[in-house]
Amino acid sequence: METEVQSNFTYMGRTFTGLGINESSSAFSDCNSDRSGEFPTTSSQSRRLLIACASDNYNSDELIQQLVSDLESNSMDVQKQAAMEIRLLAKNKPENPLKIARAGAIKPLISLISSTDLQLQEYGVTAVLNLSLCDENKELIAESGAIKPLVRALKIGNSTAKENSACALLRLSQIEENKIAIGRSGAIPPLVNLLEAGNFRGKKDASTALFCLCTVKENKIRAVEAGVMKPLVELMADFSSNMVDKSAFVMSVLISMVEARAAVVEEGGIPVLVEIVEVGSQRQKEIAAAILLQLCEDSVSYRTMVAREGAIPPLVALSQSGTNGAKQKAETLIGLLRQPRSGNAAATTPARGSDVSF
Repeated sequence: METEVQSNFTYMGRTFTGLGINESSSAFSDCNSDRSGEFPTTSSQSRRLLIACASDNYNSDELIQQLVSDLESNSMDVQKQAAMEIRLLAKNKPENPLKIARAGAIKPLISLISSTDLQLQEYGVTAVLNLSLCDENKELIAESGAIKPLVRALKIGNSTAKENSACALLRLSQIEENKIAIGRSGAIPPLVNLLEAGNFRGKKDASTALFCLCTVKENKIRAVEAGVMKPLVELMADFSSNMVDKSAFVMSVLISMVEARAAVVEEGGIPVLVEIVEVGSQRQKEIAAAILLQLCEDSVSYRTMVAREGAIPPLVALSQSGTNGAKQKAETLIGLLRQPRSGNAAATTPARGSDVSF
């Protein structure tokens, strides 16, 4: 498997660690548990469960075994109740997710994810997400066949199921070998759709999952082919979206690809990146400069477009007042933009999939 961690690249004898800004992980909040609110229920059984969970001496093992058995009931209502209570137990105490998995809950929960009943599907997805919070469960969940049903829920589920599926797939993708399986199961296009059309939580979850999955080259290709650059550019252009950092970091893991650079330009990304260098936060300015630097490294045409967009003055300001990493990127980019450009090269924009070498 070809995995690409935030790539270093060298230009004119200088090595840039990345597009990698050390703060990239802080731009993303991990999916610590489902955040959809408690299931609306007034059943006496649920009230008893919540009261029991508050007690230190309740027999969780016996309760878990009963709930696992209920997951395989012929009654959909019983299955929904069991999945809901397993979800609550998994959130209640840190040792519970492992206990629940060892009691055999994972396979019947995966069966619920495949249900045509959207509410039952949601309950199954949410319970699996909460079980995946235990690192010891992630491999077992993937090996039990959860990836394809989770991708299906990501495509056709209700909004909560989509968001929690994205989170669960993110958790599973933290095992390196799962990244290929998740991409090949069709997760990338619905994640791009969630990034574009989801609510704020959905956009955050989708961007985090894409950031993790796209350290693998074939997933980068899938993301670009799925049209990821359009929502990334749109979110980066909207400072009120609170998605500028996240979108920029996702773009940064894709920008090493020629196809990704062409897509950024085609979607109007250059003016957006220049504006971020001018008015963004310090972290936003640095990541935008890093993306522009790799965009311009081998393309005279792109350098011309960036220079004409008025990038040099804000880059000069960044070279004087930014972090050490930002100053280095800004200075190198200024040098590139000030190099002589031939008239023919400057007037030609490379088509998608091609590049102009310099």
